Amino acid sequence: MNYAGLDEWPEPPIHGDEVATLLGSLDRQRATFAWKVGGLDAEALRATVGASSMTLGGLLKHLALVEDYYFSVRLLEHQHVPPFDALDWESDVDAEWSSAATDDPSFLYDLWQRMVDQSRRNVSDAIDRAGLDQLMKQKWPDGRAPSLRRTVVDLIEEYARHVGHADLLRESIDGVVGEDPPGIHD
Repeated sequence: MNYAGLDEWPEPPIHGDEVATLLGSLDRQRATFAWKVGGLDAEALRATVGASSMTLGGLLKHLALVEDYYFSVRLLEHQHVPPFDALDWESDVDAEWSSAATDDPSFLYDLWQRMVDQSRRNVSDAIDRAGLDQLMKQKWPDGRAPSLRRTVVDLIEEYARHVGHADLLRESIDGVVGEDPPGIHD
């Protein structure tokens, strides 16, 4: 089985250190998200529920952007990578959401996976250099710089919130429900 670019379903360690526990929790959220959005066609990735304009395709592109922003732009002060470097943030603050409607599913899946892989490399290198206490290079608007620890926790929260959105959207598309894919914890 292969979910979220992993050979097995990720679980945080039962008795791990702080780094392993935090990164294990983040990878479990990523894998759950990948399962919730996986294997869908363009029509399904554009489906909405109720009055919301949120789509699974929009979630894929948004979380790809969040991965790039948190662990490349903010952590390392790198520039956004394509396609995020070309989005018109001035006229459309939600450009990643709206532009996903015209993106091919394979592009969205690949983009999200590439940004996750990039984040894993960046975070691993950063932890090896200076641990979780290091400050992000890009500061918040108020001038404070959060630690990498705080930023990892923020990304876990971001995924947890959006996994809930993905759960509702996916159920409305094809009835898929549950916390984990079938066979994981049976």
